[in-house]
Amino acid sequence: MILVLLGTHELPFTRLLKEVERLKLEGVLKDEVVVQNGNTHYESDVLTLIPFVSYEEMEKLVEEARLIITHAGSGSIISGLKKRKVIIAAPRLAKYGEHNDDHQLELAQVFEEQNHIIVWRDHEKLEDKIKEAEHFQPTPFVSKKDKMLKLLKDFIDKN
Repeated sequence: MILVLLGTHELPFTRLLKEVERLKLEGVLKDEVVVQNGNTHYESDVLTLIPFVSYEEMEKLVEEARLIITHAGSGSIISGLKKRKVIIAAPRLAKYGEHNDDHQLELAQVFEEQNHIIVWRDHEKLEDKIKEAEHFQPTPFVSKKDKMLKLLKDFIDKN
């Protein structure tokens, strides 16, 4: 199963769904495609669309996914990385009215530079990224949350 995650942002991300649907219709994507589409209203005969799911349901979907294609939100990316999934991140872009700014592009570039994910940019073909994903070996993600919390605690304790 291929899992597509759009998150919960209020602006639509139809650009990604149109491309995924096109690839499904053309037979490039043979797997079932399940989409957590959030606030992006979309209808499709070939994609399974679920606007919102519980945390437990999301965990199950991520676990079952062979490939995750996601907006470049940190929560969606990290949840997939923690389960050692291959991820293609598609940053929402301000120029298309998909987000207020381009911070998702910046975030995706950082994860890409560390070899955690593949990034689909608006001038590239998604099918090329899907082919790349077949052989992609992501560097395992190690959270530095505990280190950051310790730094904050030490700073607060000293002041």
